[in-house]
Amino acid sequence: QVRLVESGGGLVQAGGSLRLSCAASGRMFSRYAMGWFRRAPGKERESVATISRSGGNIDYADSVKGRFTFSRDYAKNTVYLQMNSLKPEDTAVYYCGAGIAGTYDNWGQGTQVTVSS
Repeated sequence: QVRLVESGGGLVQAGGSLRLSCAASGRMFSRYAMGWFRRAPGKERESVATISRSGGNIDYADSVKGRFTFSRDYAKNTVYLQMNSLKPEDTAVYYCGAGIAGTYDNWGQGTQVTVSS
């Protein structure tokens, strides 16, 4: 098990930027693939971006490619999601997840991102 704490959400105008952070507890950080997911009102949770244990493989949802950047800092046990050129449709609660073998079963509490038009 790993405990995850997100931060960095907020209210921003369309076209603006935010950086989300997710700090992981424990010494097992490097064993987990990490992901950012989001759930918009009335919609299912969707994957935004995932990063492999090594950090060498990153996948993005088509809707965020070219705008969002996912990174991980092993020294700080933290992952980041840099979100640029934000759109109103990016409004959602963003969750950080940690998983092994493709199964994400560790979740943070979520952080609200609201993009105004």
